[in-house]
Amino acid sequence: MTGYGSAAAPIPGGRVTIEVRSVNQRFLDVRVTAPREYGPWEAECRETVRAHVARGRVEVHVSRGAPPIARTHVVLNPAAAREHAAAWRRLMHELGLPGPLEPSLFRTPEIFQTVEMASDVRPEFPGATRALRLALVRFDRERRREGANLHRDMRARIDRLAAIERSVRRHAATTLRDVQAKLAERMECLLQGSEVDLARVAQEAALVADRADVTEEMVRLASHLSALRGMLGAREPVGKQIEFLLQEAHREINTIGSKINNLAVTQLVVEAKGEVERLREQVQNVE
Repeated sequence: MTGYGSAAAPIPGGRVTIEVRSVNQRFLDVRVTAPREYGPWEAECRETVRAHVARGRVEVHVSRGAPPIARTHVVLNPAAAREHAAAWRRLMHELGLPGPLEPSLFRTPEIFQTVEMASDVRPEFPGATRALRLALVRFDRERRREGANLHRDMRARIDRLAAIERSVRRHAATTLRDVQAKLAERMECLLQGSEVDLARVAQEAALVADRADVTEEMVRLASHLSALRGMLGAREPVGKQIEFLLQEAHREINTIGSKINNLAVTQLVVEAKGEVERLREQVQNVE
């Protein structure tokens, strides 16, 4: 589920600001962008985020409004300078060049090295943690607002699927009677004046009727829809369970469509598949 939250907290010499944002993703992926010296704090950051979020790609951005973390120090290599100077003197002597050595000749990284000396930023970590927790509170508030809209949309689609299921059930009962009546009429025409095995005819008729009977599929579909309604009100993460139930509901709808040769039912099945696919897209936003 998408969301955004930010917060700031004081740290020694300044402030630290944390931004948390997420986009839809099936599994949890926490990415932290922070100053290099905050590396030891990143594990705590990830664990804090995992306590609030179960799914999605979550990006945490850390910025400091404080003095630079690192300062530079120039280190001189005297041995390299002496060798460098001796080499230049030999070259000047061989070429017959007069005058002293120019200071610019010593501007090489072998002689002067700039070294970063990192400061201890561990005292800043408690402030960063406070900012992160507050940002996550605001992040959760934004996700709950979006979740309420998502809940209404998904419930409306499940209600529509339930209405389709009731319509299909009515059509299925009529279709089954029509199949039985047409089969009886056709058998009577084909077997008129012939000696037949009535038991075998009854057996074949029962097989044809059974192929058009979708009672079990309708019962399972109604059960899946009822379970989906219950999960929408759950307080714990249910996204993966909803995905599974939608997969099962889609299977039952497919079977119903293959069993019943009826234009009205076919149209209802197509509509039901569309609603299930929209729910599958939406459930990617659900934890």
